[in-house]
Formats: sequence, structure tokens, C-alpha cells
Amino acid sequence: MTDTREEKQSGAEGFAGFDPKSVESYMVKDPNTLALNLARALEHLGQGASEWIKAREQSGVADPAADPVTDLVKTLSQVAHYWVSDPKRTLDAQSLLFSSYIGIWTRTLSQFTGQPVTEVEELPKDKRFADEDWTRNPFFAFLRQVYHVTASWAEKLVAEAEGLDEHTRHKAAFYVKQMTAALSPANFALTNPEVYRQTVASSGTNLVAGMRMLAEDIAAGGGDLRLRHTDLTKFKVGENLATTPGKVIAQSDLCEVIQYDPSTETVLKRPLLIVPPWINKFYILDLTPQKSFIKWCVDQGHTVFVISWVNPDQRHAARDWEAYIEEGVEFALETVEKATGETKVNAIGYCVGGTLLAAALALHAQRKDSRIASATFFTTQVDFTQAGDLKVFVDEEQLEAIERQMHKSGYLDGSRMANAFNMLRASELIWPYVVNNYLMGKEPPPFDLLYWNADSTRMAAANHAFYLRNCYLDNALSKGEMKLGGQVISLKDVKIPVYNLATREDHIAPPRSVFKGSSLFGGRVEFVLSGSGHIAGVVNPPDKQKYQYWTNGRPQGDFDGWMKKARETKGSWWPHWDAWVKKRADERVAARKPGGDALNAIGDAPGTYVLERV
Repeated sequence: MTDTREEKQSGAEGFAGFDPKSVESYMVKDPNTLALNLARALEHLGQGASEWIKAREQSGVADPAADPVTDLVKTLSQVAHYWVSDPKRTLDAQSLLFSSYIGIWTRTLSQFTGQPVTEVEELPKDKRFADEDWTRNPFFAFLRQVYHVTASWAEKLVAEAEGLDEHTRHKAAFYVKQMTAALSPANFALTNPEVYRQTVASSGTNLVAGMRMLAEDIAAGGGDLRLRHTDLTKFKVGENLATTPGKVIAQSDLCEVIQYDPSTETVLKRPLLIVPPWINKFYILDLTPQKSFIKWCVDQGHTVFVISWVNPDQRHAARDWEAYIEEGVEFALETVEKATGETKVNAIGYCVGGTLLAAALALHAQRKDSRIASATFFTTQVDFTQAGDLKVFVDEEQLEAIERQMHKSGYLDGSRMANAFNMLRASELIWPYVVNNYLMGKEPPPFDLLYWNADSTRMAAANHAFYLRNCYLDNALSKGEMKLGGQVISLKDVKIPVYNLATREDHIAPPRSVFKGSSLFGGRVEFVLSGSGHIAGVVNPPDKQKYQYWTNGRPQGDFDGWMKKARETKGSWWPHWDAWVKKRADERVAARKPGGDALNAIGDAPGTYVLERV
């Protein structure tokens, strides 16, 4: 019996470079059960499609200008026009892409024939392609390489297209990223090795469970997909979230003011007022006791007051920024003085709450109002020149469409903002969950931060329109052109000490944007950069010893220059901020009960406004 090289290559091995065992997990074992489950999955998908269609039939004809697909097509057509208007440019673009494809095809053939193939160096590290079959299996390796090459090619076309204004190029780059993220082979059952194996192993039960969840999520969104990021049944505000003891001691039509119970025998004489964003809810600063910035401040001896904004409806349509200042910030300051007798406070503003606080401070400066003695800003923009990808959604045409939409209902639905924020990190906040939930059929695990993220709020029409126009579109606050209370306000008039925190990986308030805004204040600014992003960089308790922060005093020069000389410190920035506040006023008094002698408690924290869900 002979044993030739040809027999070794074409016998049990099949052919050189191919191991039959490598595809066993992709071979259907029970086609009848798989066919039955695919039919059941399609039934659930049909239910979801019915909900989607019904919602559109009931809502009537949508405003085409408000449709993001309309803007996408319009924007990318300008890029396409540049490349197809000149035959030579068209040929060059095609040649660049096809030459890359030839290289991929050559490597794939080598892999099939058993020749050693090295990992392509230019492929980026990507969590979506962590499964080893994206490299080991020739078919999936081919898909991965084609995907990355095509995505890079599309991005290059946008970058090198001439004749585009800055805003159009920014939008085009953003939309290309959204499209390439959506078209990743990792997002489809037949081109994702992990999903394919799971479908075969379970005879399709994963798709049955996934399509059922998809139908449920479309129904929960009233005809739009409300993508679940966590198990919503595991959390309840006031029971295992937002549990720091306190009382609601005042209420206006726009907010409730909460004062928290002291946990120390003495407290700082100067109270602390927190102005959170009205986009999402305040309890991001009071998630669980272990993650609560509010509880930590109480434990350091601060008398903490927090504004809890109303979840607006049509009754609040006409409430603009002046109303949010007068019935929110001013109302809270008056409440703090009644409860404590103090006329000076330290104030914190988070994100858009910080932008509102900055505008209020400029208004205070004109009124000679000195009740806020120091201001701290968390991931707050006051200059929107470098405001990041959210600027994609704000131009005159899109803004007019949003305003028409808000005029009908009196508010912008919370899902619109939630979707916009998710799109900023689609490869992390959208598509991994689509794969996990709807293709793998797995319920997402409970995660308090993502529960908060899903607990979205509406935006009052006048308030949101003022914010988008004056900040994102016109950048009026930074130019000293914003009008409030019949007056033009300027941040140069704000001369109180400012602690300005940015986070390094922030997609909503980019650190360069926050840094640039620091120079607009008229007083001394302490700029601090935290590791991580818009939420995790802020909600970073000291005992976790996670991330780091950088300090370098005043934000002089440009951001890169400041960073080169900045000092890195491991762990949380919270103690650094606490020391900064206490350095300016460290006198202590006996602990205060919520409301003091002047105000009676309306109810327990976290109040009622925060409980209303959209």
C-alpha cells in the first residue's frame, strides 16, 4: 500500500490547506427543526414589521426634511458627484479599490491551498472581529478584509473630495461611518461565524428568541425600534437606583429641588447646588451607593441640593432658556437660601446643565448677583466650534424640520436624542446589541448605567430650539451675542473661580471643545482632564481606582500643548475637586436637616418628576 503526497493532500484532508473538521460546526445537523424555527422567527419578524407599518399609517406623511435618510442621500450625492464628474477620477477611485481586492483574493487563495498567510498589518484591532474564525477560516477572513478595505476606501473618498464645505464634509464622513458600521459582516447571521455556529448548534432557536425580542422592542417603541441595552426589569428608581436619603423641599412647574440628608456631624457652611442636564435624568450622579457622586459629596460634608427637571410635555412647549434659568436655577438658589440661610453657594453644572449654568452666571454678572461663589462644569461646552459629531444634526434645513416637528407636539421625543447619542458610538451602542439580542437571541445583562441611558426625557420645544440655534448653529454664547432677559450676555463677565472638567474620550463634549471654552471666562479656570468618556469619566468613584486624570493649572495655549506638560494622576478626580472647593471655603457648621426651619418636605428623594417615563 503506497502513501503518496497526492493521497495525503486529497484523501482524508480533502485538499491542501483545508481541514474538514474546521467546518463541522457550520454543517446543519437537523434541517427539519432548523426550517421550523426559521419559520417561527419569520413570524415574529412579521409581527415587528406590522407594528412598524401601523405606526407610519397612523402618523401620516412624515416631513421628508426630518428624515435622516433624506439628508444622508443628499450629502453623499455631493461626494459622489465629485468622483463621477471626471472619468479619470472615477477610474482612479475604482483602481484603488480593485487593486486592494486583488491582494485580498491572492491571500485567500494562498490560505485555501495551505500556504502560510500572515495577518494583514493594516487591519485595525476591532472587537467585532474577535472570534478566531475571522482570521482562521478563509471565507470569514476574506469577508473581514474586504469589509475593512472597502470602509477605508469610502472614508478616503470623502476626505479627498474637493469643493465640499466643512459642514458637508463632516456630515459625509459621519454618514459613511454609520453606513460602514451597519454593513459590517459581523451584523448578519450568515456572515458572522459566531452567529452561524450558534444557529446551527441550536437549530435556529437563537433566531426565534431574537426575532421575538425585535418584535417586542418595536412594539415598546410605538412602531420605532427601542433597542434594549440592559434588562429593564432589574432596576427601579428610588429602590435600587437614586437611593441616597433626602427630601424634595420645593417644586416649580419645571423642576423639583432635592436636599439630601447629612451623613456627618458638621457640614461645610457653603452649600452645593447641582444643575444636571434636562436631556436624561439627574440620577446619573446617584446611580447606586457605590457609584453615587451625590452620596460621596454628602459623605465629604457638603450640603447637597440637586435640581430634578420635569419630563416636559405639551404644557411646557413655550418654556425657553430664560424660563429654565428663572424657574430652575434661580428657583433653586432661592430654595437653598431659605433652607440654609446662606447667600453663597458652590454650583455644579453637568453637560447642557453646565451650559445653562454658564449663561445664568453671565446674566448674574450683569445683575451684580454674587450668590454663586464658585462654579464647576462637568463635560460642558460653552464654545461649539469643535462640538464633535452632534453638529452633523444641526444645520438650518434640519433645524427647521425639527422645529416644525416640535411645533406639532410641543416637545422633541426623547427617542430622537437617544438615537442621536447612540449613533455617535454605533459600533459600541447599536450593532453589538443588535447581534447579541436579535441574532444570538440573548437577553442583555443588567447594567445600571445603561438603564439610566434608556430612561430618556422629552425636550420642551422652545427650550430645545433655543439651545440648538444659539449654541450649535450660531455659537452665540461664545461670541458674546446670546440674549437673555433682554440683555446681551458675555462669559468674560464671569470672574468667579471655575473648575472645568473634560473627559478624554468624550463624543458629546469633546475635550478640545471644553478646553477652548475655558478661555472665555473672565476669571481663573482650573482645567482638569479625566480618563474615559462623557459618563464613565465623570462617574468614577475613588475606591474603584479606575482611569486617571490630568492637571496642569490654567488652560493656556492649545490643548495639545497643555497635555504635553500635564501631570497624570491615577484614580478618580473627585478628591482633587473636593480639595479645590474646600480651599476656597472650608468653614463648617452643624449638620442641616432638609428644608431647615423654613421649608417642609414635599416628599422623599428622588421625587416624582424623575419617575415619569416616556
